[in-house]
Amino acid sequence: MAVRFKDYYEVIGAPRSASADEIRKAFRKLAREYHPDVAKNKAQAEEKFKEINEAYEVLSDAEKRKKYDALGAHWKQGADFRPPSGWESTGRSTAGREERSEFHFGGTGFSDFFEQLFGTRGRGHGFAGATGFTTEETTERGDDVEADLLVTLEEALQGSVRAISLRRSVVCKECRGTGAVRNRVCPACGGTGQSTHTESYKVKIPAGVSEGQRLRVGGKGEAGASGGQAGDLLLRVRLARHPDFRVEDGCLYLDIDLAPWEAVLGASVSVPTLEGRVNIKIPPGTQNNARLRVRGRGLGKGGARGDLLVVARIRLPENITDSERKLWDQLARESPFRPRE
Repeated sequence: MAVRFKDYYEVIGAPRSASADEIRKAFRKLAREYHPDVAKNKAQAEEKFKEINEAYEVLSDAEKRKKYDALGAHWKQGADFRPPSGWESTGRSTAGREERSEFHFGGTGFSDFFEQLFGTRGRGHGFAGATGFTTEETTERGDDVEADLLVTLEEALQGSVRAISLRRSVVCKECRGTGAVRNRVCPACGGTGQSTHTESYKVKIPAGVSEGQRLRVGGKGEAGASGGQAGDLLLRVRLARHPDFRVEDGCLYLDIDLAPWEAVLGASVSVPTLEGRVNIKIPPGTQNNARLRVRGRGLGKGGARGDLLVVARIRLPENITDSERKLWDQLARESPFRPRE
């Protein structure tokens, strides 16, 4: 089934020639605007935030961006899209199966376009076991079905319940995929050659989930053969990019700008966390790129939570007044500090 092409550059508001730094700045600007915690229209902002994250997931990764750019700058906007030859396929052999299902998901946070080109959506391996002493009847476990699940950092910290829809498309049994029965449009599928049905599930995202973790929904994958057990639905967690925080090994990293005098003299500053703002002390003599640890404010669960690492970025004024220049001149004359000695 064809999906709709997505122009990720248009989504994120950057030209195709944009540098990695320009892509990052464009993402952070939009992500702050549409983050569900600050937007007035929560539902609308949530969908836009997911769309922005999907675009940044591709354009911030050099390999993914190169692959995406290979589609060309003028792909048919809004047209049905199928990957060109040479792109990896998640499909597996249909040998031994009378029917194969095609899956489309809702509520995962990623579009069908992304999943078709970059996602983990696909099928795992089933297994077969002989029954009795004959090989004529075998039971075969249905394949697992996999998809990516975009999880915000707030969801990863607190846990949530997500509504997931799964639309299955299989070859129509009445017309065998031809779309016609006795030279007439097949009444079962309306001439499409496929029959579809949609299932909805409530998927629990437990507090403390991490990047790459798989959430299993038992028995919701491919149907088994000859009475075999159905496969499972596996949802692979992909942590959403945040406009302020970076994630590494369960810890959150936050860059903050400091004025030179704050770094030299010390200060008390307010910084954001996933649970509200906290005040931290900047020790006198803080160096550029110094990491200040706020324990237990990272990701994780209960007492196993990681920390928040606040990274100091000392910013110099770009323009100064005449009176400020005099003060800097005075400091230069009086200070014994000579960094090159």
